[in-house]
Amino acid sequence: MERRTIGAATLDVGAIGLGCMPMSWAYTGSRQRGEESLRTVHTALDLGSTLLDTADMYGPFTNELLVGRALRERRPEAFVSTKVGLLVGEQHLVANGRPGYVRRACDASLRRLQTDVIDLYQLHRADPEVPVEETWGAMADLVAAGKVRSLGLCAVGGARSARRPGARPHDGRPHDGRPHYRRPHDRRLHDGTIRQLERVQQVFPVSAVEAELSVWSTEALDALLPWCAARGVGFLAAMPLGNGFLTGTLTPGGGFEPDDVRARHPRFTAEMMAANQPIVAGLRRVARRHGDGVTPAQVALAWVLSQGRHVVPVPGAKRARWAAENAGAAGLLLTAEDLAEVAGLPGAQGSWD
Repeated sequence: MERRTIGAATLDVGAIGLGCMPMSWAYTGSRQRGEESLRTVHTALDLGSTLLDTADMYGPFTNELLVGRALRERRPEAFVSTKVGLLVGEQHLVANGRPGYVRRACDASLRRLQTDVIDLYQLHRADPEVPVEETWGAMADLVAAGKVRSLGLCAVGGARSARRPGARPHDGRPHDGRPHYRRPHDRRLHDGTIRQLERVQQVFPVSAVEAELSVWSTEALDALLPWCAARGVGFLAAMPLGNGFLTGTLTPGGGFEPDDVRARHPRFTAEMMAANQPIVAGLRRVARRHGDGVTPAQVALAWVLSQGRHVVPVPGAKRARWAAENAGAAGLLLTAEDLAEVAGLPGAQGSWD
């Protein structure tokens, strides 16, 4: 698989990562199987998807334990990314960025992951009661101690707006480093994240930023992605398959189990899933041009890859066959015609939050 750089030139990963969260948390609990999840991790590593993305809050803790079981056999092949800064409470999440907590949380993650070093340690959310520089300084101390190799920041949460119809599409030319869409109404979405990034950069270099980016959620293209590109910072594209919608495998009205986050998601009501089917239909048209074995999911991932050499999509998967399908997207090269068709798809309907 093609390799891409995360921050410093010495940190390289497979072009497609593996999001491990669905194996343990937030999606359809009845379909979570430990042994199948382990096969998924091994399949991803076999195919070159070396970046394994997890967090201490997933489970909580159980996802790191699962990833640790796989790392016990294959640590040299993996690039391990985990996160700190969020605690799971009763029906809510609490940020904790106190330096002492960060140090303890890192040691606990190292034990669960069965490794002596974390390749990328990400701040999941900044604590509003602790200056982000203090939290970041504690994380930098972990690099100095040899427990962590590099630091990353997850984008600040906020209301996401759908791409409006009429957004100026990409003109069909091969990607030149500029966003494919220009939407002034979206540009402030990541202002908070960029302010945090500029503050922590003064303390210790940021190697990667993780934020949502997909065919139906393109807001990062306006300011956040260019910010990263200009500074040699890697971009980990979270939810590049739109929480599964862009795979074309979800049936409108099929419903979700109560513990699945999509059961309460405005864009996953039967009405909105039906309304957004033209997006999937467009991905299918592009896929057909590349052969019978190409899927809408692979087109969606290839589109994310086309946004820049510093971009690494991190699709979640809990089945080995899905990890294999996702990895296959690394070899799919979209043409100018393909990019123009994806850029011209209708905007996603329905609130995101």
